[in-house]
Amino acid sequence: MFDLPAQPVLDKQKLIGGCLRLPLSVNADRFAAEVAALGDAVWGDTGGRVGVHSAAEAVFLRGHAPAAGDLPIEDRPVLDRLPYAREVMGMLGAPPLRCLLARLPGGRSIAAHVDRAPYFSKSVRIHVPVTTHERSIMFCNGLSYVMRAGEVWALNNSTHHGVWNADPDRERTHMICDFLLSAELQRLLAEGDRGLGVQDAGVSEQLVYQPA
Repeated sequence: MFDLPAQPVLDKQKLIGGCLRLPLSVNADRFAAEVAALGDAVWGDTGGRVGVHSAAEAVFLRGHAPAAGDLPIEDRPVLDRLPYAREVMGMLGAPPLRCLLARLPGGRSIAAHVDRAPYFSKSVRIHVPVTTHERSIMFCNGLSYVMRAGEVWALNNSTHHGVWNADPDRERTHMICDFLLSAELQRLLAEGDRGLGVQDAGVSEQLVYQPA
């Protein structure tokens, strides 16, 4: 599904800015243990993601990668093995769309890019760190952010954004979900903390813009 015809285009600069941390908390240990229990067999490829996203392994929990075609967005079987992930999705108070686990190996990066399909301009992207560290940097709208386990973040993917896992020895795994905007999600965004980004020339130089 590349469009959401019944949904309005969102002003993500107004709603989110770059990245903002929502007033929610996740049981980081429980979430990490649940994902670890999936084992290595579920990993090993990009989940159908291409281009700049091919640097990361992916497991889709709902829906499919856009490159797979205009397919329905519905639960994938692996989600039945992740009850806490489903619970975390429910914390947003909004209808979930595509959702995946993305694992970025140490020392790898996802170049800065913009998600341009109509689907992305009408949905809100949420990042929930599963396993991460202080040298995993999200770059968005000219600023750099450290997203910590136990936190829930909104990301403006309609502007330049990318990721740099600067530690060569540690991977970084996030659950990344898109949601339709609801009154509850809009409230959470309004109450979120926008002031956590910093300017970092080294990150900007690492994540050179590439068309998605």
